Amino acid sequence: MSMPAQAWILGNRALREATRTPDSSIPTLFIPLFFLIVNVGQAADVFPSDATPFLFGQSYAAFQLPSSLLLAASFGSAALYLVEDIEGGYFDKLRATPISRTAIVMGRLTAEAAKGVLITIILVLISLPFGVHIESGLLGWVLLIVLAASWGVVFSAFMQILALKTRSAAATNSGSLIFFPLLFLTPNFVPRELLTRPMEIAASFNPVTYIMEGLRSLVLQDIQWGTVGKGFAVVAVAGVLAVFLNVRTIRNYD
Repeated sequence: MSMPAQAWILGNRALREATRTPDSSIPTLFIPLFFLIVNVGQAADVFPSDATPFLFGQSYAAFQLPSSLLLAASFGSAALYLVEDIEGGYFDKLRATPISRTAIVMGRLTAEAAKGVLITIILVLISLPFGVHIESGLLGWVLLIVLAASWGVVFSAFMQILALKTRSAAATNSGSLIFFPLLFLTPNFVPRELLTRPMEIAASFNPVTYIMEGLRSLVLQDIQWGTVGKGFAVVAVAGVLAVFLNVRTIRNYD
């Protein structure tokens, strides 16, 4: 059986795990939506759509939506399910079979991609009553969903490395908190050029900034290929690195 076929089977198993615990998806939707409502409620009057050039005529909710999408993408459960497999002995059984180590990694990440697509669509649809519309059209919708879901896959991949290293649910769960500094060291509330100089430098060195700016450009403008391309480039490089480190960690697991 080929590696993609093996990954597909393991991905289906991971999706079934998620469907058996649907309540685990509640924070993934509730917390990003909460932040969207709170941030818009606090700053919408400061940045009115008709007098704020960087909103391009849309509401401040449209500017904040990418932050909520990235936050939702950071709630992937692949690493925690992996810890359960390790503690229950299933992971050792997998390693004892002639299955590709890459398939073991990609199985759960495939499931995370599917969940990421669904969650992104739901959040965007929920945001529409806030005066948000995707200015880049149908292709922009597709790129927005793919970029947000891809970041979720990358983040889950790095969390899987932590799970493999620590073999602890508590340590893995705590490790996910690293995302919050990365999120707030971005042009979260205003564009990068309006940040103070130290924050602008920090944001420029933060790879999440380019994903956020790519998502934001798809919401607020027609497709800006240069900006969107930087976001996908960050995801691609980080994804390749994360998968490589996952596979190497599994091969050296003992």
